[in-house]
Amino acid sequence: MTALDAPHAAETASPEHARLLRRATTLAIIVAGSLAVLKLSAWLLTGSVSVASSLVDSLLDIGASAVNLWAIRLALRPADREHRFGHGKAEPLAGLAQSAFVVGSAIFLSLEAVNRLLNPAPVTRGAIGIGVMVIAIIATLALVTYQRKVSRLTSSVAVEADSLHYTGDVLMNLAVIAGIVLSSELGWTWADPVFALGIATILIVSAVRILIRSIDQLMDRELPDETRAEIIALAESDPAVTEVHDLKTRMSGRQRFVQLHLTMDAMMPLVRAHAVGERVAAAIEALLPEAEVIVHHDPGGPDGEPLAEPQPD
Repeated sequence: MTALDAPHAAETASPEHARLLRRATTLAIIVAGSLAVLKLSAWLLTGSVSVASSLVDSLLDIGASAVNLWAIRLALRPADREHRFGHGKAEPLAGLAQSAFVVGSAIFLSLEAVNRLLNPAPVTRGAIGIGVMVIAIIATLALVTYQRKVSRLTSSVAVEADSLHYTGDVLMNLAVIAGIVLSSELGWTWADPVFALGIATILIVSAVRILIRSIDQLMDRELPDETRAEIIALAESDPAVTEVHDLKTRMSGRQRFVQLHLTMDAMMPLVRAHAVGERVAAAIEALLPEAEVIVHHDPGGPDGEPLAEPQPD
């Protein structure tokens, strides 16, 4: 079995991707920290449990994004003697931590909302709370837009998970505004905690999505069927390849790993067979940038099927 790419070459992100990943995670911490300060002020002035729930979420955002920053920096490290396949799984580990952060915040918010339903209290100075939430929506939308761009370019599960979480924050902030308006303007004191419960539900749904995505990578789930089909089609398109089998794929952070067997004419010289393998690997790497591709060469018979290994006497 021959690894057809340079040792560890595919395990290190390009300098541009590394810069984008570091910037995206650092920016998330800055935005979450700034919004937490604003929401703390708004909560103290309004007494809104919805604003308090949004504040708690921003505090958890800081922790989750800090874990992301650590995971990204670790995942960007090249493979070493102790970690031959790189450090990419630091990203789904960060996704698990994010899930825990989100679920914890949802539980806290639910308890606080139930307490407010049992002990209603009016929301005061609603305009201040609404103003802060509008600022939060604008800042979060800008962050999510940038994160999605980075995730699309780098295939980072950690940044994708963070983007999903902050997308939930946008919905949360809209719900907070609705709760404040109904409570402060119409006197519906129940609206504020009810919307907080709705926010908690959104958080739990987001946590489940992040959890599933992270577990898939930690358990080495295969790449999507359409991607596998494209890989097989590329390999079979080479005129020297008579059959493709035993395709195995997985993803670790941003890093994709592909292993497959190519059946070729048993009489083909080793040098030519190796060149065919390199050609197929290059085509797959063009399809999946920075992928690590390993090709095994199988000798084939006249009918194109792999030859059976000789049995010892």
